[in-house]
Amino acid sequence: MKRTNVWTFSLQLGFFAGLIWGGIKALMYYFRLSVILPGYLAEPFFKTPFLKTQAGYYVGWLFFILFSIIAALLYTLLFRRLKGPYPGIIYGIVWWAVIFMVLGPMLGMTAKLSSLPADTVISEFCLYLLWGLFIGYTAAMEYTDERHREPQKAL
Repeated sequence: MKRTNVWTFSLQLGFFAGLIWGGIKALMYYFRLSVILPGYLAEPFFKTPFLKTQAGYYVGWLFFILFSIIAALLYTLLFRRLKGPYPGIIYGIVWWAVIFMVLGPMLGMTAKLSSLPADTVISEFCLYLLWGLFIGYTAAMEYTDERHREPQKAL
């Protein structure tokens, strides 16, 4: 049985999680489902007017990819043996809470949760929930016997 390398798997998982869900984050901002800039994770390092430009958008996406790589590494190292979708969902919700309740307001990346519009809070919550599900369930499929739950036709 071939063993998956934890490090390369985590890097790939984090890259694609950031690429996909960072792109969806940008679409949420474009369609005004969120008032949080796509480059909000780069806010401590770049000025807001820059992050509102096209180049700032790409820098923000890159920061989301880097953040996702770090989060995927953490998840894969600590929780890769957990089965099912729920650990990943909880992981995403925890990251949402850390960013929007603690680090975001403290570092100036986001406004306080109470001052954000309800549609922004709900949209960002759902984004992080699905992002965590993507990371967690992908790791579960790779490192547990979750594949055996799939019907044989699907494999």
